[in-house]
Amino acid sequence: MTASTGFGLFAGNVAYYERYRLGYPDRLLRRVVALAGLKPGDSVLDLGTGTGMLAIPFARMGMAVTALDPEPAMLAAAKAAAAANRVQVDFRAGGSGDLTPGMGPFQLAAMGRSFHWMDRAATLDMLDKIVVPEGSIALFHDAHPPVEENRWFKTLYDVARKFGRDENEHIKERNGGHRRYEPFLFASAFSQLDWLSVTMRLTVSVDDIIGRAFSMSACAPDVLGDRREAFARALAAALRELSPDGTFTEVAELVALVARRPQ
Repeated sequence: MTASTGFGLFAGNVAYYERYRLGYPDRLLRRVVALAGLKPGDSVLDLGTGTGMLAIPFARMGMAVTALDPEPAMLAAAKAAAAANRVQVDFRAGGSGDLTPGMGPFQLAAMGRSFHWMDRAATLDMLDKIVVPEGSIALFHDAHPPVEENRWFKTLYDVARKFGRDENEHIKERNGGHRRYEPFLFASAFSQLDWLSVTMRLTVSVDDIIGRAFSMSACAPDVLGDRREAFARALAAALRELSPDGTFTEVAELVALVARRPQ
């Protein structure tokens, strides 16, 4: 079982990830907890925790959370956030390749924007060994419907492509529908699927969008190197053409795909 291929890609953009990535609303998490039948004290694994966007809310709900991430800078940020929120989380260095049959058992294994970095079939096979028979997997991500308000996303990606986004090796590896999780889940023990989602409408600025871009692996400051400022200027100029006052609306769908063994 291989480790996450995303290792090292987020070392230089932790601050941007923490500040500019969308968090998961409590009402979405409450629905996941209800569907998974969780109660305070139940064990939750957050695999690829990043800055703790799932680990901390689950801990606030009273769950016993174990959180793994292979990136030391991400773990440091997550630990600081947990301390600031006065919650206890068992943070550990590691990725999907570090799961072992002796871990757990867990009532829920959660992954936030991380499953596509993993050997998905091998990860699901290992989770079958450490998630209790009545337990669940929850795969979290965000989606942006193709509404007019989200037209700035095309601008962001057009500029990113001009700066070589599509030439990055990890982007090439992820092409071909990397967000479609169903084929892997249907081929696993966790083949009973339920989609949960919450749609939000937010106001964002040029600076917010640039920060979001820097939070992405393909546009991370370490990846752009000495082109970082040129990228920021080019993106800001293109965005100002769309909205001279620098104000935009984001329509975002925060999604959880809950997978369980057929009952």
